[in-house]
Amino acid sequence: MKQSEIISLSTAELQVKLSEVRKTYAELRTAHAISPIQNPLQIRTMRRTVARLATELSKRELQ
Repeated sequence: MKQSEIISLSTAELQVKLSEVRKTYAELRTAHAISPIQNPLQIRTMRRTVARLATELSKRELQ
């Protein structure tokens, strides 16, 4: 997800999206540990998306 897409989401949508992305990230890591996945760069992309979502949520909580 792009940062502009993340900013446009509401706080409730951010929380839902964060849980979905974390679940997908965990599944990718597990699949890669068992046997190498086709595109290992997906793991990096998902990790960074999790970080972007979590950062935006914490930023909104501080305001």
